[in-house]
Amino acid sequence: MPQDDAPDPTASGTTPPPHGVGPWPGGESEWPADDRYDRDLLRDGDSRNVIDRYRYWTMEAVVADLDEHRHPFHVAIENWQHDMNIGSIVRSANAFAADTVHIVGRRRWNKRGAMVTDRYQHVVHHPDVESFLAWSQEAGLPVLAVDNVEGSVPIETFDLPERCVLLFGQEGPGLSDEALAASEAVLEISQFGSTRSINASAAAAVVMHAWVRQHRFGRPPS
Repeated sequence: MPQDDAPDPTASGTTPPPHGVGPWPGGESEWPADDRYDRDLLRDGDSRNVIDRYRYWTMEAVVADLDEHRHPFHVAIENWQHDMNIGSIVRSANAFAADTVHIVGRRRWNKRGAMVTDRYQHVVHHPDVESFLAWSQEAGLPVLAVDNVEGSVPIETFDLPERCVLLFGQEGPGLSDEALAASEAVLEISQFGSTRSINASAAAAVVMHAWVRQHRFGRPPS
């Protein structure tokens, strides 16, 4: 559904409080009739971490609307050591409307950094690299690894496919040899300081934004 089709919260002559922190103004008689709205949130207020478009909507309505315009890239993260960055990567994937986040390895991951965005973002688990690669092949999606290893290609010069999986490793060890060997390309983010690498969740956000620049704003690689 186009974003402009969202119900107008000012149609009743009242405006919700900034950031939706309070109940819908005017009481129940002023509540919108649209069934996407959550009656409990209208009554009690909505302080969730959502954009104003989704304020007071049910979680199911938000997910359904996001499903109408998710981007065709996926994000995958290897998870062998309960990486603390995964939650932040899920949050960024939600912000950039990634299709799905794939957790490869351990099922459990620290959700604190996701700031509840995992409720709105599709997250799938694969027990190992082999099963993840089997899924990507069946889906017809090329896997692009992101790691600053020898032979990697600067992402700034790489033409990212519209449909793809962006695969990230853990903080410290990076991607496994198995994952690197199976990827169609290995990309790196150009750096100019003294540190060898940047935080894994920051790297994921940079790469997702690179995809957005190329495919939403028509900015080809340099």
